[in-house]
Amino acid sequence: MVIYPAIDLFEGMVVRLQRGDYSRMTIYSNDPLSVLPEFENAGATALHVIDLEGARDGIPANFEVIARIAAATDMFIQVGGGIRTPESIEKYLSAGVKRVILGTAAVSRPGFLQEMLNRFGGAVAVSVDIKDGFVAVKG
Repeated sequence: MVIYPAIDLFEGMVVRLQRGDYSRMTIYSNDPLSVLPEFENAGATALHVIDLEGARDGIPANFEVIARIAAATDMFIQVGGGIRTPESIEKYLSAGVKRVILGTAAVSRPGFLQEMLNRFGGAVAVSVDIKDGFVAVKG
């Protein structure tokens, strides 16, 4: 079994939203790279990173931080949040991210998911969020 500890990013900080509410945010660290050793020392081999601004706004906002995370660790990095174009996927993969997670784009754009799977194969995954028993999209 592979356990993926998670880092949620907002304005370059490690945060957690309470029940997905952006107005109820707890900041855990101003330096996302500082949390990596704790995960690595605990034996983590993979990391799940979400760009919360990207998820909310539809455009990746924390790419530079995520690229620095990928460069700073040997963990398998998967990233989601606002990834809705092939250019975004290519940019993340070129920065050392091993898997990108599609959400809204996989649901709302017929054919896009298949096109990205054809192009990037197993480097693409789909995340489905459920809210009140229904698929939730757009962050």
